[in-house]
Amino acid sequence: MTPKTKILAQDIRRRFADLVGKPGELVDLAHAALLIAAEEGMQVDVAHYLSLLDELGRTGAARVAARPGAGIEAFNEFIFEEKRFHGNQTEYYDPRNSFLNDVLDRRVGIPITLSIVYMEVGNRAGLETQGIGLPGHFIVRAREAGSLEASLVDPFDGRVIDREDCQARLDELFEGNVALSEEHLRSASAREILERLLTNLKAIYMRARMYRQALATVERIILVRPGDASEHRDRGALLAQLDRLPEAVWSTQLYLQLQASAPDAEEVKEQLYVMQRRLAMMN
Repeated sequence: MTPKTKILAQDIRRRFADLVGKPGELVDLAHAALLIAAEEGMQVDVAHYLSLLDELGRTGAARVAARPGAGIEAFNEFIFEEKRFHGNQTEYYDPRNSFLNDVLDRRVGIPITLSIVYMEVGNRAGLETQGIGLPGHFIVRAREAGSLEASLVDPFDGRVIDREDCQARLDELFEGNVALSEEHLRSASAREILERLLTNLKAIYMRARMYRQALATVERIILVRPGDASEHRDRGALLAQLDRLPEAVWSTQLYLQLQASAPDAEEVKEQLYVMQRRLAMMN
């Protein structure tokens, strides 16, 4: 990373920290998601993509207004058929699926980013939307303004679903041992959605052994949810992979201070000992 790009990344990180540091109801989901992409790509024009969401919202509003009483159906036709947003079945673990700008450009993504598009455009079109973080999947609850009836929408599959579909998802994961509950269908806050987006991205980078990118992702998870001690543990392990041992020791010690009785405390202490020995050998 050149000095210029390092300064730019630091500025984007600061803007992200300022945004997610606001009270929950004031966190701008689309803006924060675009800043995640901007830190990765450096050339993301955040204002352009926010304007694009506004433009899609205006067109979506016209489609909804033209079909009173069938606004969800009209909006789904607009998003899934006219604009052709769809799930990336063949390259699910491509990091671009996690970047909102790429999803808007390519019209393809994973459940959580397609749900963000659906919510952000839907809200601008006059719908009331909420994200729902099912285990292993992400969907949206949507209703027309003033309506008492809500629909569950799966943006990855591009269709309206029902509780039986949600139960089927749980059955796939838990072999029929978990019954769908209202907690599973609880609406997620913007901060929870950002954390899940980043956690997915972290898993993609870890899978590809892209440790520098995984570290940057962990550091942003900590900004979104400062109380998550496990991310300090993972930050320490990633810093050690990158031979940034003084920082690795500090993060690992912090985890052990915060989680002294954690089930993995002894294992982490052993990892800390190895880090400290490596560091001593360098001095």
